[in-house]
Amino acid sequence: MDESDLAHEETALTAGQRLRAAREAAGMTLDEVATTTRIPTRHLESLENSDFERLPAPTYTIGFAKNYAQAVGLDRREIADQLRGEVGGLRPTTFQVDSFEPADPARAFPKWLLFAVLAGIVLVIAGFGWLRSREYAEDAPVVAEGPAANAANPAQAASAPPVPAAAQGPVVLTANAEVWLQVKDGGTTLKEGILQTGQSFEVPATAAAPVLTTGKPEALRISVGTADAPPVGPAATTVSNVSLLATDLMKARPAAATPENSASPAN
Repeated sequence: MDESDLAHEETALTAGQRLRAAREAAGMTLDEVATTTRIPTRHLESLENSDFERLPAPTYTIGFAKNYAQAVGLDRREIADQLRGEVGGLRPTTFQVDSFEPADPARAFPKWLLFAVLAGIVLVIAGFGWLRSREYAEDAPVVAEGPAANAANPAQAASAPPVPAAAQGPVVLTANAEVWLQVKDGGTTLKEGILQTGQSFEVPATAAAPVLTTGKPEALRISVGTADAPPVGPAATTVSNVSLLATDLMKARPAAATPENSASPAN
């Protein structure tokens, strides 16, 4: 058989038959081709059988064929051109628009009932929002400001030291050394994991009652605004539920006892 007969025989085969022949010559199964090309086996089988009704749109089908051809050593462009001609000759180029008969007006859903349902939904949502806003307003604490607050409770005003202006900014935790920490706000975990040296975590301003848990408090520098907060615990000691509110952090804490200053004097 000369080259012209061989070329005629190849052109007599469909693109799918050529893909199957190349796959069998390469000793590959459909599952192996599916693994290589990430094309579902059912699509590969439909390609080999020229079953275009079971394949997606021509654009995707031709893309599948090009990847299949590359996997079995055939020319991608040649297979794509041949398959494009086969698909174009089998699939209609026009789309048929389905026509629907108009529904019986007597059985159609009444428009007034639809509008009534929508209006009812809007009223329910508005009422729920109003109730929620009222609950928030009732639960919000009343805070007195200025001289009136100090006059109402002079003992508390005298005992509570004023918070420095610099300690009224964001609360930031910075790692001086690698440290594990957990920051929670109620049932919500804001941060949990390892903080590398030099890394920082800023407590969200929206947190209502953030607390800290760590087993290495000496590795953390906690700042409030531009001021540094006192240590939250002794070195190498696990601390938990430490309030990260600015006012709590800036309160003076008793000095942590160390083995040297806590040991009893020798007799």
